Amino acid sequence: MAMAGSAIGLGNIWRFPYMVGQYGGAVFIVVYLTACIFLSLPILLSESIIGRSTQSGTFGAMEKLAPGTAWKWLGLLTVFSPLIILSFYSVVGGWSIEYLWQSVTSGFGDDVSTLFGSFISAPWGALACHTIFLALTAIIVLAGVKSGIEKFNKVSLPVLFILIIVIMVYSLNLPGASSGVSYMLKPDFSKLTPSVVAAAMGQSFFSLSLGVGTILTYSSYMKKSDNILTTGLGSAGFDLLFALLAGFAIMPAVFAAGIEPGAGPGLIFETLPFIFAKMGAAAPVVSRIVSILFFVTIVIAALTSSISMCEVGVAYLVEEKGMSRLKATLLIFAGTWTLGTLCSLSFGPLSEVHLFGDTIFDFCDKLTSNYLMTFGSLLFVLFVGWKMDRAAVCREFTNNGTLRANSFLFGLLYFLIRYIAPVVILIIFVTSL
Repeated sequence: MAMAGSAIGLGNIWRFPYMVGQYGGAVFIVVYLTACIFLSLPILLSESIIGRSTQSGTFGAMEKLAPGTAWKWLGLLTVFSPLIILSFYSVVGGWSIEYLWQSVTSGFGDDVSTLFGSFISAPWGALACHTIFLALTAIIVLAGVKSGIEKFNKVSLPVLFILIIVIMVYSLNLPGASSGVSYMLKPDFSKLTPSVVAAAMGQSFFSLSLGVGTILTYSSYMKKSDNILTTGLGSAGFDLLFALLAGFAIMPAVFAAGIEPGAGPGLIFETLPFIFAKMGAAAPVVSRIVSILFFVTIVIAALTSSISMCEVGVAYLVEEKGMSRLKATLLIFAGTWTLGTLCSLSFGPLSEVHLFGDTIFDFCDKLTSNYLMTFGSLLFVLFVGWKMDRAAVCREFTNNGTLRANSFLFGLLYFLIRYIAPVVILIIFVTSL
């Protein structure tokens, strides 16, 4: 549940729908599904094998398996990458808290068209919500893996699925929703371009939290008797299912409202409140309940992923630097809050500050999604496929030969890890450049 929670988050419910809208609808989904099965799953299993075999976080794992080599830099890369993601991720998490507050207190009225723009451009409200979201993340992480992260995910994930299904059923019954369903189900392969392929594969990395050490860190807490394949398939399967549910919950509603599906990162925050406002005119109580449920879903989804990103840095400081969990959590909070503040202000007072042509927020998003996650994923599959001993990988994957089903599939998955994944990831990386 914790590993699935790491994967399921804003990447599914916020990023996936607007990426579908920007990159051609169903054709994007076809490439995304293919990437999840044949590329992302081998990467996820590679991280799991490293983490479970060493029982260490990213830096410690590299030191144990390849002591005194340059592979330690992979460990450091995967400590800092998720913290950069957490910095801008917590800004979006803060937006969801603000919209949840709006749903509970006043609902959505005639000002929905300007609500999002005015909120993100005014610094203090967005900063306060960013701070609240990060504080919630830190509190859960501070409680530890068993008492905090595991307990939170065991309750929140089932609730998350129930909420998104309720919202999807409502969305599919809106007038005009059938156009959104067709957009999701009927691929137009004339729209298939290298940028669509790169974006879909990059989304599968972002959605599953690959290449940044979160899966490796969670796997380091797994028991030696746990089945890596079952856990990996479960995590990837839940993530994939939730992304599709989120797409069918949001895209039909977007078409029902006559909104442009390629509206970008603000899609759910700009369009769905408009729908709730229209619904409120006819059924205010139903509108209030649905909007509250929707933004509760987003907050929960965001937290299940943010705690995994925070845990990577905390684990490094506790295991490698000997810090107490409290001190490590506070230090990570301070660092991500500072960078996240700059990301938040890039929609207001710092909107004219650009790094390589992008705002601070967009730069952090592009840096991690297009480069750091892709590069980290490439190094993980190269390490498992070419650096680790094949027999050792097989023993870890099959629990020393006791899992016969895993043994049967090992040859196929090892072939994907060793030969297919590195080539495809390299192509994605070059395309991104």
